[in-house]
Amino acid sequence: MIRLLTATLLVASAVSASAQTSPVPPVPAASVGNVVETYFGTEVRDPYRWLEDTKSAQSQAWMKAAADNAMATLARIPGRQAMFERIARYDGAVSARVEQVVRESGDRWFFERRGASDNQFKLWVRQGLAGKDRLLVDPDAIEKRTGKPHAVNFFTVAPGGGRLAYGLSAQGSEAAVLHLLDTKTRRAIGQPIDRADMGNVSWSPDGRWMLFTRLQELKPGMPDTEKYQKAQTLLLAPGADVARAVPVFGVGVAGVDIGPAELPFASFSHDGHWAFGFAINGTQREIGLFVSPAKAVRNGKPQWRRVVRAADEVTGVAYMNDTLYLVSHKGAPRSQVLQLDLQARDIAQPRVLVAQSERVVTGIAAAADALYIETRDGNVKRLFKRAHAPAAAVSEVKLPLEGSFQLNGDEGGNGAADPRLPGLVLTLEGWNRARQIYLVGADGQVRNSGLQPQGPFDAPEGIEATEVKVKSHDGAMVPMSVIHKKGTPLDGRNPTILYGYASYGITEEPFYSVSRLAWLDAGGVYAVANPRGSGVYGQDWYKGGFQATKPNTWKDFIACAEWLVAQKWTSADRLGILGGSAGGILVGRAMTERPDLFAAVVPVVGALDSIRFETSANGVPNIPEFGSSATEAGFRALLAMSTYHHIVDGTRYPAVMLMHGVNDPRVEVWESTKTAARLMAATRSGKPILMRLDFDAGHGVGSTKQQQLQERADVFAFFLWQMGIAGYQPTP
Repeated sequence: MIRLLTATLLVASAVSASAQTSPVPPVPAASVGNVVETYFGTEVRDPYRWLEDTKSAQSQAWMKAAADNAMATLARIPGRQAMFERIARYDGAVSARVEQVVRESGDRWFFERRGASDNQFKLWVRQGLAGKDRLLVDPDAIEKRTGKPHAVNFFTVAPGGGRLAYGLSAQGSEAAVLHLLDTKTRRAIGQPIDRADMGNVSWSPDGRWMLFTRLQELKPGMPDTEKYQKAQTLLLAPGADVARAVPVFGVGVAGVDIGPAELPFASFSHDGHWAFGFAINGTQREIGLFVSPAKAVRNGKPQWRRVVRAADEVTGVAYMNDTLYLVSHKGAPRSQVLQLDLQARDIAQPRVLVAQSERVVTGIAAAADALYIETRDGNVKRLFKRAHAPAAAVSEVKLPLEGSFQLNGDEGGNGAADPRLPGLVLTLEGWNRARQIYLVGADGQVRNSGLQPQGPFDAPEGIEATEVKVKSHDGAMVPMSVIHKKGTPLDGRNPTILYGYASYGITEEPFYSVSRLAWLDAGGVYAVANPRGSGVYGQDWYKGGFQATKPNTWKDFIACAEWLVAQKWTSADRLGILGGSAGGILVGRAMTERPDLFAAVVPVVGALDSIRFETSANGVPNIPEFGSSATEAGFRALLAMSTYHHIVDGTRYPAVMLMHGVNDPRVEVWESTKTAARLMAATRSGKPILMRLDFDAGHGVGSTKQQQLQERADVFAFFLWQMGIAGYQPTP
């Protein structure tokens, strides 16, 4: 996916008083090319195609000039540095942030933690919840040694906890190199393995074998679009030379009928009975699933048989006691849970275990005591469980907070649930409560693990969320959450950010941001919408903003913006819209359709040139979501959602700040630079068009804390400047 919740792009730089008055270097007008292509009788002009060659001297010079201009412009905003300091103070008030908690037998806990003085998350292990922590992997130390920021992209613990696999990448590239580590000695096992970007590693129950997915090698002359094609899952003894790895799942493996663009992942079941092969067609939610006896896979001669096709509309899988549990929306738009006996003669006939209801089933995970079921009421999550006994009933697990969580357990034991252990590890948060890590016992009792320290700003008083439904252009009711301080006046003058995403069926659920407090302190309101294209009401809502129906996405968003103005939360001159990655479609097309409705627009690593997206490495995996220009229907849909192609000369566009990491592997940086160049040439409003580039970042994954805090300060300061808020207006 190309999803980004909060992009993290800018390198820290203190803003001095002199910077606020120093001259801003201009951006030279980008030269206009004359690339015209015809698709199904329609001419499509692309005047800035040359910017796609990001390595050319011409592109590099323009990108540097645009980046220098943006940095200097933002440095002149008087309140920007104070905003950064406030955000940094709020963020630094908690002693540490903890993520990716994995429990292992023997009461061992593995997790990533970033201390208040750390710039990046580090990988730790703790013996017992009350025990001492031991450092395993330190990206900050690697940065000091190499001069480049690094991040741990993923890790998987071997059964017993004696070894682990982790992926490490530099400068936000997500080009992960797979490392193996002895957790007792901290010594490396074997040699690093490159092309491990996908992060899929599974250990056999005895730890003697591992499965991992590796991308094919791009040789000279091969197009970038081949990057994510023909990947394979390999079997290797930990520490052995990768040249000895055996392909056991993927294109070319006997019994595996998948296409070259389908990504292959495989895992061993915890009990050693089975191996599972997952075929993921890019960003398509519906998966393919194969099973083989685990022994056959360990011997390098798998015996795969397919049990799930994309047509079965399965989006989630769990396993226990020779039984597969499946989440499927086939014939059930809000999804239901199916049960499949792997020992039965006809395994193609699952039975309904939990039928569809008013709640949307969003995930499942198997623990030793029960199958846990994640559901959504609106955008609030609810947790249910069903014991493994044949006639067991489904019961709700009462949680201490109405908010959001995810059951992302897997057969390797990395996630909320582990089929070898009872209960769950659950990370729970809300609009006004920061993430805390809870333990759900087999008896249904829920207690705080204590792994995540609570900071003084993690449970603020006086902050509330108003939940509303807004009528869209065709009568559809769009849910939106409005986060604000109690007593906020409805006088139409509140600086307001409207945020959305609305792709892949992903729902914006309650999430906490300590940085958001700084926006509220400035008198701001923060609204989060779930237009069609999200999955807030299930499959039908998702498909209502998908490919040919994608215009509903930005029309729903525009309706939410109009509602905020009509209800006097804000006014058009104090309303900004923010969206990242696929959310760039949302905010970009809302801007081109209604430029009069917004004071400022911030697309972050935005998908903005939909016609050319599929020519990039990550464009092929995204064809299932957005379509392909190789078909007329696909082309029409892509043209409709392409911001770049809907920019009209002479239009009074709002202020725009495009932000992008140059090393982005998901959305190429040229989608932003081309759009910036086009807007600079087209707009007649006199408002700034800034192109913020970070040459040490990518799509936001792996960005350091300093990059994150600086980015948030820049976004808030830019909005407040363009909304005319006192204290943020540069001196002429």
